[in-house]
Amino acid sequence: MILWFTVLQISVAVASGLFCVVAGLVGRRPSDWTVGSLLLVELLLIVQVVVAVVAPFAGNPPTGDLLEFWVYLIAAVLLPVGGTLWALLDRTRWSTVVLGVVGLSLAIMLWRMQTIWTIQVA
Repeated sequence: MILWFTVLQISVAVASGLFCVVAGLVGRRPSDWTVGSLLLVELLLIVQVVVAVVAPFAGNPPTGDLLEFWVYLIAAVLLPVGGTLWALLDRTRWSTVVLGVVGLSLAIMLWRMQTIWTIQVA
């Protein structure tokens, strides 16, 4: 993984998460803005999949458990899809809060993936 790209992803995920949580708590239903912010996080995660495939060939191999990293990454790619489906099926303010929780969860997962990639635990 690339540190600056991870920091960018975490920043976008936190911003999206906070935006959605606040929007949901003030009573807003899912909208193009809330779902779109999570879509941006999803696009960055898809780029991360490509980076994770290419990085070992470019001289940036993982030092941690590769299986654990890929499980985190696949789960992270699926979370926004599940949250968006929930928001489209349950058009209440609480589904907007769920979108925010997904965004904040992704930020934590991205940091963990960075840790797995760069810090070897023996």
